[in-house]
Amino acid sequence: MAISVGDTLPDATFVRMGAEGPEEVTLASLSKGRKIALFAVPGAFTPTCSSAHVPSFIRTKADFDAKGVDEVICVTVNDVFVVQEWGKATGADTAGITMLADPESAFTKAIGMDFTAPPVGLIARSKRYAMYAEDGVVKVLNEEASPGECEISAGETLLDAI
Repeated sequence: MAISVGDTLPDATFVRMGAEGPEEVTLASLSKGRKIALFAVPGAFTPTCSSAHVPSFIRTKADFDAKGVDEVICVTVNDVFVVQEWGKATGADTAGITMLADPESAFTKAIGMDFTAPPVGLIARSKRYAMYAEDGVVKVLNEEASPGECEISAGETLLDAI
């Protein structure tokens, strides 16, 4: 069953690149007592993710800050090394977007947002969505009908909803 508005985010552990290399970070530590905008993509370096989804949050990062959002987070089912390079390549890291790897798709599966598309090599990947949460409770959830679309999950659409 997929997560929905009013649900509490599950405790999950992600991997990010720290100063000393890969490090684990919990969703609880990022969301407790905070306002977060979290968006997920099917995969780093994939066309719509790189050309539309991440850029929409780069464009709106300052507007999220102005609305009191503490952190903008991108989650992808990739390894942390790919996620680090993708953050550099897209400019997401420079823009201040937190790039997190969900390498085993554990969080993605826990919230019911996983899909598999073997013809294009996407196995246990994340559906495209964006959510806004306060203190770990989902207040807005915008899920795309197709992984190749980026309209209701774009930064501008989420920003307008909060």
